Amino acid sequence: MNNNQVEILLVEDNPNDAEMAIRALKKQNLANNLVHVEDGEEALDFLFAKGKFAGRQTAKAPKIILLDLKLPKIDGLEVLKIIKETNNLMHIPVVVLTSSKEEKDIIESYKLGVNSYIVKPVDFDKFVQAVGNLGLYWLLLNQSPGSQ
Repeated sequence: MNNNQVEILLVEDNPNDAEMAIRALKKQNLANNLVHVEDGEEALDFLFAKGKFAGRQTAKAPKIILLDLKLPKIDGLEVLKIIKETNNLMHIPVVVLTSSKEEKDIIESYKLGVNSYIVKPVDFDKFVQAVGNLGLYWLLLNQSPGSQ
């Protein structure tokens, strides 16, 4: 895959949840240009072209970031904060996809500028439907700066 054409950055440490999200996006034919990273540090390395992503063209930012909150190394809230404070990243829609129903996580996510907060359904079919709908909306319907 060509990292310069990434449409979806999936930040998810749980391999089962990551696989379900990828399968859901594939069902909607939206997984062709997807990069999956497993922790917050790797997500930031990808976005800032550091570490194993050094040399990646940062001008082509992902169209959407699906972000888990409970991540190793750097948690999702910190990743969200950095994205929304960085001029060339702040326009990227970030959808928190997490198992946390904690009010404080929801409030903090919106304070930091999240575009959507979705609690992962436990049921596989509902999860597939939710992620598929997310992909269709954010990749095909939503108009963001520079998407014309």
